[in-house]
Amino acid sequence: MRKKVGILGGTFNPPHIGHLIIANEVLHALKLDEVRLMPNANPPHKEIKNRVTAAQRLTMVELSIREIPMLKIETIEIEQGGTSYTFDTIELLRKREPLTDFYFIIGGDQVEDLPKWYRIEELIQNVHLVGVPRPNKLLKTAYPIVTLDIPQIDLSSTTIRNRITNGETTHFLISDGVRDFIRKEKLYET
Repeated sequence: MRKKVGILGGTFNPPHIGHLIIANEVLHALKLDEVRLMPNANPPHKEIKNRVTAAQRLTMVELSIREIPMLKIETIEIEQGGTSYTFDTIELLRKREPLTDFYFIIGGDQVEDLPKWYRIEELIQNVHLVGVPRPNKLLKTAYPIVTLDIPQIDLSSTTIRNRITNGETTHFLISDGVRDFIRKEKLYET
């Protein structure tokens, strides 16, 4: 029997409640077996700021999902290192798990950029793209994507980092385990 696995990639610098809402909503809407949060090594479109290491980001993801059994962590891009292209990652995952159908979850901001993605025409043959709304972004594209209407929260990792830097509250925005880890490691401080 084939397995259905969602992949939610990102820098997760840090992971927050918005990531968990997206993962949980897609998991249940598409009746997936699990959703894996996959920290990027070096995303091609974004610089990882604040000198947070891949290992620290991985630990924060683990802490944020530790009590949610159907959410897992996918380390393939961190293990590979270098620049992470979705096409290459999906190829590796499909070779590693030939009996799995992958559902790659993207936000509205990424849907707009699909024409610029590396090897997009081949990618759409090998993975189900799942578009979820983001505030002020449309889910319109010529590419075949599954679109889901899920609860939105206008929250970003940048907002979390800025709040920590400014000594403001992050309660209910990140998990207690992530907050404790950030304090212990002195991440995002000025």
